[in-house]
Amino acid sequence: MRTVTWGLPLALLLVSALPMRGATYYLTVSGLGGEPEYEQRFTALARDLEKIFKSSGGDARVYTLTGNEASRARLTETLGLISSQAKPQDDLVLILIGHGSFDGVEYKFNLVGPDISAEELARLCDRVPAKRQLIVNTSSASGGSIPALERPGRAVIAATKSGTEKNATIFCRYWAEALHDPDADVDKNETISALEAFQYANRKTAAYYESEKRLATEHAVFEDTGKGEAVRAASSDSGEGLMLSSFTLVRFGAAERAANDPAKRALLAKKEELERQVDTLKYQKAAMSEEDYKKQLTAALVELARIQQELDK
Repeated sequence: MRTVTWGLPLALLLVSALPMRGATYYLTVSGLGGEPEYEQRFTALARDLEKIFKSSGGDARVYTLTGNEASRARLTETLGLISSQAKPQDDLVLILIGHGSFDGVEYKFNLVGPDISAEELARLCDRVPAKRQLIVNTSSASGGSIPALERPGRAVIAATKSGTEKNATIFCRYWAEALHDPDADVDKNETISALEAFQYANRKTAAYYESEKRLATEHAVFEDTGKGEAVRAASSDSGEGLMLSSFTLVRFGAAERAANDPAKRALLAKKEELERQVDTLKYQKAAMSEEDYKKQLTAALVELARIQQELDK
């Protein structure tokens, strides 16, 4: 068993090295529906997410493209604008709602006018300086986009496990619902992470097909190491799920109030960073001695408790 050691107590080391959290850039694109029912559904979901992101607290920069605005030209322009504004410490969240296609080689997201390929999307996102990125592709055939989109520092979620699952999906309905529902907050820290939202939406999607007594035509997957195959569940062995678990999407309750309070914002950032480090420790547990793991975890939890007391004042 390999032992990981630290020269300083974990909590002190972590707090002294905490980076200043930046802004989160949210870009939601409601693609071509093709039929009035889909147009209305996709637009409603995009507007719902826009409202959620604008009201969730923190430094959120929210962009939404729907209707005729959802074109390759406008998407390129908007990502270019974000590229010119974003900094390395910022986060990027790109959410695609709509239809996709896959010809066995290339995935494309359906837009007004020319479609955009996964390769083109990857190049546009590569230009954004934000070191942490999340792409949530809820379209049909979205699993076919993962090989082109994945890279270190970028988590990719797809509503389908491959490009061959081509039916219209319902995953996005429950993805949006997760960001409304406190029950999605599994660890009860008043924030909903990308992993929590994925697990909630995945569970609800499966339940929908079961209740309708229909064969499931979509199986959501994710990849967040930048180098592996897409998976359906987090694993400490592969490291899949670690980045998603640390990617905060929305806050509510006291966490939302702290994010909007200049006097508490820095403390909240420390708390969330320590929570990320605790998640990392749990993933590293198998490679550590039990004594070292308990020592580092205890130090981090004690520091978390201290910061929480400051936030509660």
